[in-house]
This record gives sequence, structure tokens and C-alpha cells, in this order.
Amino acid sequence: MDEHTEVYEKLADHLDRLPEGFPRTETGTEIRILRRLFDPEEAALAQLLSLTLEPAAAIAARNGLDQEDTGRKLEDMSRKGLIFRMRRGQEARYMAAPFVVGIWEFHVNDLDPGLIKDVDEYAPHLFNQSTQLKNPQLRTIPVSRALPAEQAIMPYEEARGIVAVQDKIVVAPCICRKEHKMMGAGCDKPVETCLIFGPGARYYEENGLGRPIGQPEALEILEQAEKAGLVLQPSNTRKVNNICTCCGCCCQILINLKKLPEPANHAASNYFATIDPELCAGCGTCMDRCQMDAIEMNGESASILPKRCIGCGLCVTTCAQEAIRLHEKPDAEKSTPPRDRMERFRLLTEERMIKAE
Repeated sequence: MDEHTEVYEKLADHLDRLPEGFPRTETGTEIRILRRLFDPEEAALAQLLSLTLEPAAAIAARNGLDQEDTGRKLEDMSRKGLIFRMRRGQEARYMAAPFVVGIWEFHVNDLDPGLIKDVDEYAPHLFNQSTQLKNPQLRTIPVSRALPAEQAIMPYEEARGIVAVQDKIVVAPCICRKEHKMMGAGCDKPVETCLIFGPGARYYEENGLGRPIGQPEALEILEQAEKAGLVLQPSNTRKVNNICTCCGCCCQILINLKKLPEPANHAASNYFATIDPELCAGCGTCMDRCQMDAIEMNGESASILPKRCIGCGLCVTTCAQEAIRLHEKPDAEKSTPPRDRMERFRLLTEERMIKAE
């Protein structure tokens, strides 16, 4: 304990009050993380921000602070990836950022082994909390070539359709694969694969976290991801903010989802796969592609474990016998994602309040 302990404890509580949460641990890992990222003055200022975008003048006036000094500090914190910033004309506005997806990802270019170790220790706590919620941060959608041609697909379920409506796209390194490589682990799958859209893309570009690309290159990245066997996980909203391309060996969400006995019950997905045993040649390619251990061999053919299948479609696209098909879940089991990030925040807040009662 030192003189600054209280400000970090309060910041942890502040982040935990945000919809995404920042659960406390017995070991205090979350406080170690905050100490690595925020100095005491930054930790105090971060507590004054909400999920409403505000100019520095409004934040300063509400808290009796000097406007010019507050503006400089907020801009510096936004450059460090501690808070979110959006510009409207010449005016910058600031808001609180959740730890994940947010502060952690904003540090993709300045990782160090100590921070990685602490976050890897902390990740299961975040995941355990998120599995109890109906509106997780990310949803799983099928790779485009796996979708049945005869089905009408909702725009938020099809990656190419998501890209087609974007006017601002940035590609950034996958922080999960990058941090695993730094620690001598992980895989050799592509790293520059995370797609960010809209205001988030502008923030990433201004902060040097990624590079701007057009729709053709974004589609090439999606094709590369499918070939590499990466699961597509866009934001769990109809107005999509990003698409993550995830592997089961590095992605903290998939790693922890895979540990559960029934991943299908915790993933936001509207699809599942089946295998026709009459067509299956038993080659095992689909088992290698599956990130959830959802496929097993039964004699000379493979079969899907429905409680483990998250409907990513990776098994479909490499089945030479065309024995695997994706199906939509029954209407009673399907979910429609919230309209946008703010609606999802509202639903999450309500859900967490109910659970706390």
C-alpha cells in the first residue's frame, strides 16, 4: 500500500461500473494493471469521464478544473490509449473507455512482458463475468463462403456485407497473436487482420494503431483469414464497429470459451453445423479447422458436437466432399444484436443491475 493506492482502487471501481465491467480479484491483478497504464493524476482524471462524449471544457467546468490544463491532459491520455477520443470539426470530445474491448487493445503497439503477464492472468476473470451476460461484446458469424446460398442473410451476419457499408476502415495488428508471439508462444497465423470501422477507425489512425485501407483490401483480409482458419467475431451490434479474426490458441475469448463444456450456450451465434455421414470421407480436415473441439470421429465419419459448435463455418469451406452444412438456429434460439454500441451499453447496464439485486 502507498499514498496512491486509493486512486487506483477508485479507478477500478469506476471501470467496473461501466457496462463491460472490470471485476475485482483476490490477488489485486487489476490494480497492478492500472498502475502500469495510468499515473496517479491520470487515474484521478479518468474517473471523471462517462460514456458520453464531452469536450474538455465541459469536463473541466463540471469538476472545477482549469480548462486549458484539463484539455492538455485529456488529449495526452487519449494518445496513450487510456480514454477514447472523437473529433467533431476542430473540437475533440472525450469519453471513458472500457478495459476490454478498449484500453487493452489501444496498447497493441506498446506491449511489454509485465503487462502481458498481468492481463493474461486477469483475462479469465473478465471472461467468467461476460459468460453470465446475454449481450457479450463480440458475436460469431460464419465465414462468407460457408453461408447457404439459398438463405436470406441479415446484413450483420455477413462479413462482406458489413465491409460494403463502411466509409472508413483501418486494419490493426491482432493484439492476442502479437502478445503471444512476444511471450514465445502462439501461432504463425496472420497478425495484421483486425478491422476497425467508423469513429474507432479514425481514433486508431490518429493514434498510429493501424493503417487506413479501402474495401478491396478489407475483403482480401477476410479471405486471408478464412484460409488461415480464423473465426470472424464482429462487435455484437447491428451497426458493426469492428471485426476481429480470432484463433483458438491466442484469442482470450476463444481460449476461455473452449474450456467450457458447452461453448454454444455462451457464444452469440445464429448458426450451427451438421455433417452428413453418407458423404463424409473421414479425412479429419474439419477437426483441424475447428477452434472449439466440436468435431469427433465416429468410426469412418466425423460428427458435430452441437453443444460445442459456435457456427463459425470454418469446417464447411474445406470439406472436399461437401458433407458439412451450416444451418440457422430455430427462431426461438436466435438472437438479434442491439442496434448500436450505446444500445448495447444500456442493455448491459440493465442486465448487470438486475443480477446485482
